[in-house]
Amino acid sequence: MKITKIEGQKNIERVNIYIDREFAFGLTKEIQLKYGLYEGMEIDKRFIEEVLLEEEKLKAKNKALKFLSYRQRSEKEVVDKLKKEGFSQEIIDKTVEFLKGYNLIDDLNFAKNFVMDKSNINKYGPERIKYELYMKGIPESIINKVLKDYDDEYSVALELARKKINSYKNDNKSAIYRKLGGFLQRRGFSYECILKVLRELVK
Repeated sequence: MKITKIEGQKNIERVNIYIDREFAFGLTKEIQLKYGLYEGMEIDKRFIEEVLLEEEKLKAKNKALKFLSYRQRSEKEVVDKLKKEGFSQEIIDKTVEFLKGYNLIDDLNFAKNFVMDKSNINKYGPERIKYELYMKGIPESIINKVLKDYDDEYSVALELARKKINSYKNDNKSAIYRKLGGFLQRRGFSYECILKVLRELVK
């Protein structure tokens, strides 16, 4: 088999490869240069498979880097994204290995920042944070470790409840107790913490 033509695509970073005068596949110029593809080059099936595998690896890497450019992600989020894009498990594993090598995905660091953001900005309680981290595929050992850094749960819940209770000023005591308790529960505070806050504010 022989490469009979290499032509540029509308996307200037890609080229079309023709083998024995028929279109064979598209490639990034990066892979073309890496493998030294040129018109008149004799190639075999095994070589083509190697080139296309490298192209697929590059495509997965670029997809993952774009996905990570918006915000930090857990390993599971990256894996799920690449699965959705249709990449094979082998390609996904290689991509994850590459990203970890450059500390672009790090579940411990991700979880620490997640706890900080969700507790300080969103005012979520530890139970909700724990659940959300679990859904993002963070191992339980890491979740338990990072939640030790959670600020005083009672103080966060009390501050939140003091602001929220004003919206219940027209309700009776039992309604306030029920609504405020439900609000704090949805925010992810523990049962013991919620009871303590309710005893403090609903008198």
